[in-house]
Amino acid sequence: MSRIGKMPVSVPASVTVDIVPGNIVTIKGPKGELSQRFNRDMTISRENGEIVVTRPTDQRHHRALHGLTRSLLNNMVVGVTDGFQRVLEIHGVGYRAQQEGQNLILQIGKSHPVEYPPPSQDVTFEVSRDGRTVTISGIDKQKIGQLAAKIRKERPPEPYKGKGIRYQGEYVRSKAGKAGAGAIGAA
Repeated sequence: MSRIGKMPVSVPASVTVDIVPGNIVTIKGPKGELSQRFNRDMTISRENGEIVVTRPTDQRHHRALHGLTRSLLNNMVVGVTDGFQRVLEIHGVGYRAQQEGQNLILQIGKSHPVEYPPPSQDVTFEVSRDGRTVTISGIDKQKIGQLAAKIRKERPPEPYKGKGIRYQGEYVRSKAGKAGAGAIGAA
């Protein structure tokens, strides 16, 4: 039995849940509204202020969908109540970020500045005063993570000097540089 799938999702009083036939779930909260279609095999119901997900059989794909559906529903509830955020750190001489209106502008060692508009209205950027940290916040966990990965991919941290964009708290293993010019073949 799926341990994650068995746990009910608690719904706060400020959140409304609407379950339409065809497994389309709409969740509204103080921060916004999220809607998603789930697999028809899963049974989603609201009981005693909680969302309960059940599966029809013990087949492998049903067990996988059981935990996935419950996790996605929980992320939707957390998103509309508290929201999600991802923090990126920028390391390197001359590397910085700035915000122009809603857009994020990155100077990361390329010949041109890289501009990122927010993918939707509920996603916002916040740049620190020194331009070294960028906070991406919103209600959809998938959008936040995808956008952070896309920004990080523009200049991933390199292992020799550590320059690049990394997640907050990410450890970048550094490598030793060249051993020296005269060490090999100097005879």
